[in-house]
Amino acid sequence: MFEITGARHIDRKELLLIPRVPVPKQPPEERVFNFHEVYLGYNEDTVKIEAARCIQCPEPQACLTACPVHNDIPLAMWHTARGEFKEGYLAFRKNSTMSEVCGRVCPQERLCQGSCVVGAYEPPVYIGKVEYFLADWVRREGLYDEILEQEQQPPTGRTVAIVGSGPAGLHAAELLALKGHHVDVYERHPKPGGLLMYGIPDFKLEKDKVKGLVERCEKAGVRFICNTTVNDPGHPHVEDLLYEYDAVLIAIGAEIPATMGTEGEDLPGVWKSLDFLIALNLPEEMFPPGLERPDIEGKTVMVVGGGDTSSDCVRSAVRAGAGRVILSYRRSEAEMPGREEDRQFAKDEGVEYEFLTQPVRFIPGPDGRLAQVELRRMKLGEPDKSGRRRPVPIPGSEFITDVDIVVLALGFWPDEKFAKAIPDLETKRWGEILVDPETGMTSRIGLWAAGDVVNGADLVVTAMAGARKAADSIHEYLLELSREYEELGVQPPQPPENPPGLELGCSQTFVVTTPARKPVKLDRIF
Repeated sequence: MFEITGARHIDRKELLLIPRVPVPKQPPEERVFNFHEVYLGYNEDTVKIEAARCIQCPEPQACLTACPVHNDIPLAMWHTARGEFKEGYLAFRKNSTMSEVCGRVCPQERLCQGSCVVGAYEPPVYIGKVEYFLADWVRREGLYDEILEQEQQPPTGRTVAIVGSGPAGLHAAELLALKGHHVDVYERHPKPGGLLMYGIPDFKLEKDKVKGLVERCEKAGVRFICNTTVNDPGHPHVEDLLYEYDAVLIAIGAEIPATMGTEGEDLPGVWKSLDFLIALNLPEEMFPPGLERPDIEGKTVMVVGGGDTSSDCVRSAVRAGAGRVILSYRRSEAEMPGREEDRQFAKDEGVEYEFLTQPVRFIPGPDGRLAQVELRRMKLGEPDKSGRRRPVPIPGSEFITDVDIVVLALGFWPDEKFAKAIPDLETKRWGEILVDPETGMTSRIGLWAAGDVVNGADLVVTAMAGARKAADSIHEYLLELSREYEELGVQPPQPPENPPGLELGCSQTFVVTTPARKPVKLDRIF
């Protein structure tokens, strides 16, 4: 018996008989020696089989509803199963310009894949793995130029400045540039990419994929102005940008690390997670001032935290040659907010987990550097506001562990000082910028915000969803501005040839080589 979803004739019961196609990946004994992506990905034959497992649910499709950007996943699977890879990619691209990223780093098990109806009977469709295959295939086949040419609209003469080149900034930049607007993106780091370049290790998202995103934006007309920290002394202020551009979007993310307030937290050897990831995953020419690569060969490294960043840190430490890697988390594993897949990968790679423990003191050695950590055991009490059971200290349970390096991966907050430096800009309690949830517009005319600077530290795809709303709103605003200029008979201002901060420089030579290490004995793992 055939059912119909639009014009798609299918036999759902027969499709449920198609077994899931495993995604090949590097075995642990190989991947601990490199920073390459764990998953090796589908090929043109296997991806068609996996996509064919989609049973084309009638509307409202659960996977589409669960996706924050509402990708038409059934349509993408339909095309992919028939070998129509470009059309499958375009089905994703309609709402997401970053399939090569979302397919790799989105927690699909909590979003689209977790809502897949096939999962009620068999393993759900590997939606993310299919998605990034399509993006990689389009790039490999050299089709991006053709796609951009079809999407590019005539120049409007309107100008936009975007502060930050992470997921929200890049997504909005490409959307607005394709609408014909002149877009300048300001980035404080030496290279564009924000979180994608500086905060996510290669074994999850190789830098070559970020390079592709940036190059695509440049082909659409986006200009990147790096080494420029907006609102810092000697750098452009948001007020300067509002004067020079028709619209400004703030997309600086949330990079202020949360702290514990624990004795010894400022000791040499206690690292902030983002600095640690940069130091292990990027070449030194991309380091911020004052950062040096740690020598952790054979050392004991403890990471504190339970989110995705903590998993990234422990797995980076393993690849950098640490002799022992421990993750301390104050709740049980069931309460950990990070991806279960990443934890399993970390365990396979030799990481030890100390659940229901919390550092209470970092202890220096004779040289003044970190030498030990005092931890306290915890038990679970009643649920807190997050819905997770609250950790309660167990009196007299303290114990001391020898360590060489501790990495604090406790979460991030937006930079409250950045927002406070902008007059009349309304913010929320923890420094997040207050916006209209439907448009991303702030309390200042001509100023928008999107991503983690609005939501607090959240998912890449959530940042993208906010960026699309902001880009759509900015586009409508700029069209109205053009109409007003035309009605008044006034010549609109032209895009700045030398925008604020351009003299600070931005190298666009992309050579990103992840540090390698020599093999060491793996008795500790296997």
